[in-house]
Amino acid sequence: MSTSTVPAALERPRRSPLAYLVRFQSLLGLVIVIAAGIGFSPRRHGHILFLQTDNVANIIRSIAETGILALGMTFVIIAAGIDLSVGAVLGLCSVLTAELLVNEGWSLWTTLSLVVATGILFGAVQGFISTKARIQAFIVTLAGLQAARGLSLIASGNSFINISYGAGPGKAPVGFAILGERIGGVFPVATLVFLVLAALATFVLNNTRYGRYVFAVGGNEKAARLSGIPVEAVKISVYAITGLMAAVAGIVHAGQFSFGSPNDGTGYELNAIAAVVIGGTDLFGGAGSMVGTIAGAVMLGALANILELNDVSAALQLLATGAIIVMAAALQTFVNSGSGGR
Repeated sequence: MSTSTVPAALERPRRSPLAYLVRFQSLLGLVIVIAAGIGFSPRRHGHILFLQTDNVANIIRSIAETGILALGMTFVIIAAGIDLSVGAVLGLCSVLTAELLVNEGWSLWTTLSLVVATGILFGAVQGFISTKARIQAFIVTLAGLQAARGLSLIASGNSFINISYGAGPGKAPVGFAILGERIGGVFPVATLVFLVLAALATFVLNNTRYGRYVFAVGGNEKAARLSGIPVEAVKISVYAITGLMAAVAGIVHAGQFSFGSPNDGTGYELNAIAAVVIGGTDLFGGAGSMVGTIAGAVMLGALANILELNDVSAALQLLATGAIIVMAAALQTFVNSGSGGR
C-alpha cells in the first residue's frame, strides 16, 4: 500500500523535537538515574554496590512483573483507555496457579493454559462492558479490580497457598520452579520472560496493521471508524491483552516466590501506569512507545534500588516516584497544549 492510499486515521501524526523528547523521556531519565546511582551508591571495599552483579540482578528481577503489566497497559493507554484491575488480576492468577498445581493436582501446561485463558477472558469482558455499554473504562476496571480481589479470596479460601515441588499430592511439578531461578546464577528467568514479551509487544505495536489500528483508535476514534477500522474490536482486544499480561505476570509471581496470595499485586497497577507515563505514552491516547515503557520500568526499578541502598525511607521513595510521574505528565500536557505538540 502506498503512502498516498493509507487512510488518514492510520497515518502517524508529525511530531516536533520536543514531542519526540517526551516520547523517549524515559531513556534520558534512565541514563540520569543510572548516573546518579553510580555517583551516590554506597561503596564496600572500594566497589560500587549499585554496579555489583547481585544488585543489578535484583534490579532486573524486581521489574519483571510490573514490566509485564506495563506492556499490556501501553496498548490500552495508546487506545485511549485505562485498566486499574491488572494488579488484582495478577493476584487472582497467582492464586489460581498455586491452587491448581498444589491443591488440585493439575498438570503444568493445563494449569498455565487455564490461567492465561482466565486473564484474557477477564480483560475482554471488561473491554466488552466498557465499549458496548459506553461506561468509562476507569469505572469498569475499578469494579474489575474489586471483582478480581473477591474471586482471589474465594479461590484461595482467604488463605496463603504455598507452592512446594516434587511428585505426589500437594506438590507442584518441578519444572515450574524454573521461574524462580537465575540463568548462570545471575540473570533471572522471570526477567527473560519479560524481555521476550517486550520484544513481541514492540514488534506488534510498531510493525503490524493491528498496531496501527491501536494508534488510530486512540488518536481519533471517529476518523478510525470512518476509515473502516473495527474500532470496537480493537478496544476490546487491548483489554484482552492487559488481561493476558496480568495472567503471565501472575504466573511469574507464583513461580518467583513459590506462593499465591489473594493480596498479591496490590498497587502494581499504579507502578505499571507510572512506567507507561514516564515512558512518554500520551494519557489521552494516540501516541506512545513500547521502548519508552520498557525504559520507564527499568528506570523505576533502578530508582527504587538506589534509594534503598542509601537507606531512604519508603515514604520518601514514594514521594520521589510520585514527583517523577507528575513531571512526566506535566511535560506531556505542555507539549499537547500547543507548544510543539501533535
